[in-house]
Amino acid sequence: MQEIRQGRANAQLPAHVPLESDDEIDLMQLVGALWRGKWIIAFCATVAMFIGGYYAFVVAVPKYSATTSLALQLRTENIVDLDSVVSGASSDSWAMNTELEVIRSLGLIEQLVSKLNLLEDPEFNWTLQEEPTFSLGTLKAQVKSLIGRPAAENYVPSDEAVWISTVQSVRGAISASNQKFTYIFNIGATTESSSKSALMSNTLAELYIADQIAVKFQATENAVNWLSERVTNLEIELREKEQAIKDLLSKSELVSPEALDVLNRQAKDVADRLTETRGTMGAVQVRLADLLELKEAGDAVAMAAQVNDLALNRMLEELETGGDNARRLFDLRYDLLVDRARANTDRIVQQVEALEVSTARFQKRIADQSAALVRLEQMQREAEATGVLYETFLARLKETTVQLGLQQADSRILSAATPGAYIEPRKTMILAMSIVLGGMLGVGIVLLRQLVHNGFRNADDLEAFTSIAVLGQIPRIPIRKRNGLIKYLRDKPTSAASEAIRNLRTSVLLSDIDKPPQIIMSTSSIPGEGKTTQAIALAQNLSGLGKKVLLIEGDIRRRTFGEYFDANPAGGILVALSGDVPLSEVVIHDERLGADVLMGEKSSVNAADIFSSEKFHEFLQKARDAYDYVVIDTPPVLVVPDSRVIGQSVDAIVFSVNWDATSKSQVAEGLRQFASVNLRVTGLVLAQIDPKGMKRYGYGGKYGAYSRYGKGYYEA
Repeated sequence: MQEIRQGRANAQLPAHVPLESDDEIDLMQLVGALWRGKWIIAFCATVAMFIGGYYAFVVAVPKYSATTSLALQLRTENIVDLDSVVSGASSDSWAMNTELEVIRSLGLIEQLVSKLNLLEDPEFNWTLQEEPTFSLGTLKAQVKSLIGRPAAENYVPSDEAVWISTVQSVRGAISASNQKFTYIFNIGATTESSSKSALMSNTLAELYIADQIAVKFQATENAVNWLSERVTNLEIELREKEQAIKDLLSKSELVSPEALDVLNRQAKDVADRLTETRGTMGAVQVRLADLLELKEAGDAVAMAAQVNDLALNRMLEELETGGDNARRLFDLRYDLLVDRARANTDRIVQQVEALEVSTARFQKRIADQSAALVRLEQMQREAEATGVLYETFLARLKETTVQLGLQQADSRILSAATPGAYIEPRKTMILAMSIVLGGMLGVGIVLLRQLVHNGFRNADDLEAFTSIAVLGQIPRIPIRKRNGLIKYLRDKPTSAASEAIRNLRTSVLLSDIDKPPQIIMSTSSIPGEGKTTQAIALAQNLSGLGKKVLLIEGDIRRRTFGEYFDANPAGGILVALSGDVPLSEVVIHDERLGADVLMGEKSSVNAADIFSSEKFHEFLQKARDAYDYVVIDTPPVLVVPDSRVIGQSVDAIVFSVNWDATSKSQVAEGLRQFASVNLRVTGLVLAQIDPKGMKRYGYGGKYGAYSRYGKGYYEA
C-alpha cells in the first residue's frame, strides 16, 4: 500500500484522483503480500533445506570432541619446606586463567605435534590434503587461461611455514576451560576421528603435567646452582674475614678490653701526677724568683726570713758584730740555698716534662687500641653475620638438593578422555536453520518483488491508485492468432473471458443509469494492453443482446482490424466521413461478430485533424441514429492525441490497463492526459489477466473468475 501511494504521489495524478496522506505501513497488506508469496517462501525454504541437508549429510566432515579433566592441587605436600624456593599453584583467577593459556601455549602444542607426529596428518597439514575439484584457485587459473594471462606459479611453502601452519591448526582444535566454582580444568580436542580426539586431549594433559614437573625441576635446579655458587662465595668471604681478624690481633698489643681499661686507669694516674707536679713546679719557681729578687735587694733580714734557714739566721745575728767577713759568709750561705732551690726547681721541671711525655704516650696508646678494638669488633660482627649466612645457605642447599628429586606437579588427571563424542555437523540444527534462512530469503524476495513491483495485479490496487472504478477484469484469451478471437468468443460463451466481457458490458451500461452510454470508446496508455481485443469482444457481447452495433477502427495509424476480420471493404472511415457513400455501403457485417465493422483507412492527413473535424462529429451523430451502440477502438493516449480528440464525442471512455505490466506512472500519465482536456474516464479495465499468475501471486482464492469457487461456473 505504501509503494502504491508513493507512486501516485510521484505521478502527480489529476485533481479527481485523491491521494491518501498517511505513510503508515499497512500490516494487513504486508501479511497479505507474504501470504500471496507463500509458495515462493516455501520453495526457498525447501531448496535451502535440501542445500543444508546436502551440506550436513554429504559435504560436511564429521567432528568428534574428547575431554580430559585435570584437578588443580592447591597444596603441594613437600618433604622439606621450600616455599621460598619453588612456589606452588595459586587459586586466584589470574593464576587459573594463566594455567589455561599455558595449556594452549605454542610450546606445549609443538610438543604435542612432535609426539603424535601430527605433521603427517592431512587434517592439520594442508599440504597433504587433496586438491579440491573446484576451488577459488582453480577458478582464477581458468579465468586467466581464458583471457590469455599466464597462470601463477605454484606456491611451495617452506618447511618452517608448514610447521607453523600445522601447529596453529592443531592449536585451533584444542580448547581449555575451567569449571565454574571448582579447581578443575577441561582440556578438549575436536578432530575428524573420535580416537584421535581422545589421544590428543590425553597426551596434551600428560605433556602439561610433565611440563609442570619440568618447570619445577628447572626452578629447583636453578636454585641449587645459585645456592651452590652463593655458599662457595660465602665460605671464601668468611675465611677472608677470619684471617683479617687474626692479622689484626697479631699486629696489635691489645689483649682484651679489660687490659684497655687498666691502661686507661694508668693513664689517669699519670695525668693526676702531672697535675700535682705542675702545681709543685709553679710553687718552687715562685720561691726561686722571690729568692733571686731578695738577693738583688740585699736585705739580709728579708732574705733570712724568706729561706727560714737556722744557719742563715745565726749568721744574721753574727752579721751585726762580725763585719764584712760575716756578711760574706751570709751571702755564701744564701747562694747555697738559692742553688738548692734552683736545683729543686730544675728537677721538678724535668719531672713535669717526663710526666707530659708519659701522658702523651698513654693517650696515643689508648687511642690506637680503642680504634683497633672498634675495628676488631666490627670485623668480628661481619664475620659472625657471614658465618650465619653461610650456615643458612648451606642448610638450604642441602634441602634443595634433596628436593631436586622429589618434585610433584600442581595438577593431576581427574578423568582421562574416552573416544570423542560426535558434535558436528549438527544435522537437525542445520536443517532447521536452513529452513529458517530459506524462509527469510523467500520473505525477502516476496517483499523485494512487492517493493519493486510497479504494475497492478488486482482491481483493489488499481482503484486505490486511481480512485476510478474498475468496470471489469478480463483474463488473457487463449488464442494464438488474432483472427481466432471471435471464434473463441462464439464457441465458448460461458468461458471466464466471455463472462468477464459480459460483466464489463453490464458495468459500462449501468455506469450512468439515467443516460446509458451509446458511444463507447476503448483506449489505453500504451500499445499492447488489450484495448482492441476488448473493443471487439464488447461489440460482440452487445450484439448478443439483439442490439444493432457498430464497431469503428479509430486507430487508423496501425489498422489492426485486418488481422481480426477476413474482409476487403470498398471503403473505410475516410469514405464514411466524406459523405459521398452511404454508411451502410461502407461498413461490413461480420456474421460471427453479429455487428457492423467500419475499418480504418490510410490517410495523408493527420489522424488527429481528421477526428477534430466537424465531419467526424456529424458522422458520429449519424451513427447514433443508425445504431443502438457504437464501440470505437482508439490509439493509446500516451502515443498520439487521437483518443483525447475522439473522447470529446463519446459517452463513455473505457481505459484498459495491462495486468502486471502497465506501470503506475503510465496509468497516471494517461489519466492526466484525459484530465487535461476535461475528459472523465468512465472506468478502468484490468485486462489480459493471467489466471495462473493470479494464483501464483496468491489472488486465486479471492477474485471471482480466478477463485476456486468460480471453476464450476466457467468453461475451462
